[in-house]
Amino acid sequence: MGRGGDHARTAAAPTSAPQPGAGTASPPAPPSGRAAGKAGTAVVQGPLVNGRRQPPRVQIPHAASGRYAVVPGTAEPKGTRGTLVRYAVEVERGLPITGADFAAQVQRVLDDPRSWGHGGTMRFERVSRGPVRFRVSLSSPALTDRMCAPLVTGGELSCRQGNRSVINALRYGEGAASYGRDLASYREYVINHEVGHALGHDHLGCPGKGRLAPVMVQQTKSLYGCAPNPWPFPRG
Repeated sequence: MGRGGDHARTAAAPTSAPQPGAGTASPPAPPSGRAAGKAGTAVVQGPLVNGRRQPPRVQIPHAASGRYAVVPGTAEPKGTRGTLVRYAVEVERGLPITGADFAAQVQRVLDDPRSWGHGGTMRFERVSRGPVRFRVSLSSPALTDRMCAPLVTGGELSCRQGNRSVINALRYGEGAASYGRDLASYREYVINHEVGHALGHDHLGCPGKGRLAPVMVQQTKSLYGCAPNPWPFPRG
C-alpha cells in the first residue's frame, strides 16, 4: 500500500476522549484513585474498565519540539523462533510521555502472542542504532500532520509513512471515542495497527455487525458495526 494508518483525507476523527519504627508517624494514605509509590509518593491510577486497570490519561500539547529522540538501549526479542525484526522507538522531545515508558509499552504489545509474532512467525528486537525495518514514532499532533503529509491526519489521527509508524500522542494519551474509557486496549490497537502497515498489511473492513473488528480496520475513525479489537490474532 505504500502508506497507511487511521488517516482521513477530509474530516478528522472525533476528538472526544474515551468512555481499561516506633515514634514515627505513617505517611497519609493516598487519595482515592492513587496508590503509594516509592518513598510515599502518589502514583496516579486510572479507572477499572473491562476488568483492566487503566493508565491515567495524559494531556498532550498540540505541538512540542518537532524533533525526535531515539529511545536508547535495547529490548531483547521474546523466544527464538521466527524471523527477527529489528525496530527503533523514538519520541518527540517535549512530550509529557517518557521514551522509556512508551518503548516498554511497544515491546510489551509486540511480544504478546496475540500480536504480529503469533505462532512464532516473527520476533521483535528494539535497537537504538543500526538498520531497522521500521520506527515507531510518538509524535505531537502538529508533527504527526507534518510527518504523515500528504495524508490528512487533521491533528487527530495516526499513520504509516515510509518506514515510520507515526503514533499521534493525542490519541495515545487520551484514546478514541470508539474504545470508550478503555485506553489500555486502544493503545494496544494503535500500536498494532500502525506496525501492521509497516509489516505490509493494508486496511480491512468490518466483516459483519457485532463481530470483532480486524486490527487493520480504521477503528479510530469508526468500528463500522464491529466490536473493538486491538489484536491481529485475538484468540492468541
